[in-house]
Amino acid sequence: MSKPFRLLPYFLACLFIYFLSSCKEKRSEPEYTPWGTPIEHPSVESTLLADSTISLSDIIAQGELIMLTINGPETYYDYHGHGMGLHFMLCENFAQKIGVRLRVEVCRDTAELTRRLINGDADIIACPIKCSTPLVSCGPQWAVHKDNTALADEIRRWYSDGMLSETKHRQEQILASGGVTRRVYAPMINRQKGLISQWDNLFRKHAPTARLDWRLLAAQCYQESCFDPKAHSWAGACGLMQIMPATAKQLGLAQADIYHPEKNIAAAAKYMSQLMHEFRDIPTQHDRLCFALASYNGGSFHVRDAMALAKKYGHSPHHWGDVRQFILKLTDAKYYTDPVVKYGYMRGTETSAYVDRIIARWAEYGGRPGRTRTTGPSTYTGPSTQPTVTNDAAPRPAKKTNRYRIKVDK
Repeated sequence: MSKPFRLLPYFLACLFIYFLSSCKEKRSEPEYTPWGTPIEHPSVESTLLADSTISLSDIIAQGELIMLTINGPETYYDYHGHGMGLHFMLCENFAQKIGVRLRVEVCRDTAELTRRLINGDADIIACPIKCSTPLVSCGPQWAVHKDNTALADEIRRWYSDGMLSETKHRQEQILASGGVTRRVYAPMINRQKGLISQWDNLFRKHAPTARLDWRLLAAQCYQESCFDPKAHSWAGACGLMQIMPATAKQLGLAQADIYHPEKNIAAAAKYMSQLMHEFRDIPTQHDRLCFALASYNGGSFHVRDAMALAKKYGHSPHHWGDVRQFILKLTDAKYYTDPVVKYGYMRGTETSAYVDRIIARWAEYGGRPGRTRTTGPSTYTGPSTQPTVTNDAAPRPAKKTNRYRIKVDK
């Protein structure tokens, strides 16, 4: 090979090195505006940090405060299709104070809370948390991003020492009464004549929609409203059968008609029919009825969680007596934080008592409840019976997307 060809790799290598150095020099040369000042290009990292938080004024302009929390009785849980929990109620009050709606995002643990707040997925952590950089504490042991000083200051100005105890007292009052304002009528007009209420003809007319004994529907109505057609709850449930507005919309019941006795009962019968159909995997009719009643009260998603727990612990997920035990256990952190549980804490004692009382009153009205199969220890003390987003069993709102856009010039 001739000498020029032998030197070709050397010349190519030199040319490549020269090209790299010239590119580096070119990149290092400052750029100037037309009026002579240097242009500073922020790094991708600094852009990410700057866009990861949103100011208080932006929150108010967008009309939404996004709250991160952990599921639990003192933080946040679904209760009759509405949010409940001490810190949720406090944060809801703060959102109302600044004039925005509140969106709740539930996390599994404190690590997820911290990561998502730092990433800009939300504005505030509303549950007791130990803060570390870059979070700062504010209000009732909540946290915001350290760059969001305006939000932190606003929370500190709003919060006072008495708020925690006042909100806790209000929550206890709601839970003690079930949150229902109603006039209490007698559970039966005339036992000898078999007259239960003034609405008996409506129960007889609409119970067949769900293939139910009309006396069962009457027993459920008494449990919901004590036969008061004007009953209403703090969560928005209305009328004889305490229909939630979202459920009414799904059933085709106009808001203007929600207190109408017949239309309210007809909607409830339709809803019970839907719930009975939803639990068509339950083999026995009476078990299916108990599952449907529990779902009417606590949400079918919570009932499905209890069924998953029953299966995991070697019990039948299709028998009410077995699943009822795990509805009760959903008040225990050991169970409501179990990986098979998707919707967390529920007031299982209230839901199990709801079913028990309706079945017992149905028997008093002359109905014929079946018998249930149970396995293992049970705290069931009611009559023998035979085998639930947010939120209503509505799904949670979808996570907000594309809230923070980062533009990097190429």
